[in-house]
Amino acid sequence: MARANFSRHLNGEQQFVEVAVATATVIYIGDMVYLDTSNNVVKPASDYTWNTDLATTQASFAAFFLGIAGDQSAVGDTDKVKVDISPLAVYEMDCPSGTFEGDETLGPDQTGSGSSATLMAQQLEEATSTSAIARVRQTYVAATTMVKVSFASAYGMNNTNAVIG
Repeated sequence: MARANFSRHLNGEQQFVEVAVATATVIYIGDMVYLDTSNNVVKPASDYTWNTDLATTQASFAAFFLGIAGDQSAVGDTDKVKVDISPLAVYEMDCPSGTFEGDETLGPDQTGSGSSATLMAQQLEEATSTSAIARVRQTYVAATTMVKVSFASAYGMNNTNAVIG
């Protein structure tokens, strides 16, 4: 159950929490995950309910963003998964081609449009600070499709409101 291009931890201290996963949920290592508070299970960003447009959905997602999956979970698995909630860990993540400034704020990107739009579990896109879950950790003057970022968990002590600004 491996995904070919998953985000990867580059450096910095990781802080893992273990969280239950619903048996019908698939999670890959490197997925951005949120806590579904209706049943206290973790789910990938791609399972988050779409709300109007990307900015609105990013802002809503940020309030429940837990961190980066350190384990995978297949359909039927009942084991808890480790999730990195550390604001000190630096990951390399996919993004649309572009240039980026250090400290620029990012949130999950979208795939699809209209009623079929969903967040992507392993790709980031520019976001306002109130909708962001990540900050770019290096300036990219040439176009790139991979950025080094750190994350702010809504459940971490560093950022209790998931607002990066």
